[in-house]
Amino acid sequence: MTLAFELEALKQLANPNAAFADARTWTKYVGVVSEKPTYVVTNFTRKERIRQDFFSGPRGVEESLENVMRQFDTDRHVFIGTTDEDRKLAEQADWEYLPVEEAAAAAGWVLADDDDAVDDPFEAESRDDWP
Repeated sequence: MTLAFELEALKQLANPNAAFADARTWTKYVGVVSEKPTYVVTNFTRKERIRQDFFSGPRGVEESLENVMRQFDTDRHVFIGTTDEDRKLAEQADWEYLPVEEAAAAAGWVLADDDDAVDDPFEAESRDDWP
């Protein structure tokens, strides 16, 4: 199985690194896709110490899912997301879709409370420590 997390789905997990590590035990490939710029995904995965087999790079989610499907030949391709738009993108790219809540329940991953949600400090529009 190839498993792709939408970045926002990964951020909804209490311990994204543990979920990723667990997914590695029962998938062949696992990665992150997002409409966000590459540096946002890279910064988040580095901060969380996540080793991914693929990421979206400068492409959008749908194109990334299509490319991953071509490059990683597995019996299933599953996309974990958070929105109806994610579901539509998965369907258009011929991937199975799972909402993060269902994926977490099935895999035994803990969802972050609103207070525990993982924030990306690099997403801020302005920083007060820059001249």
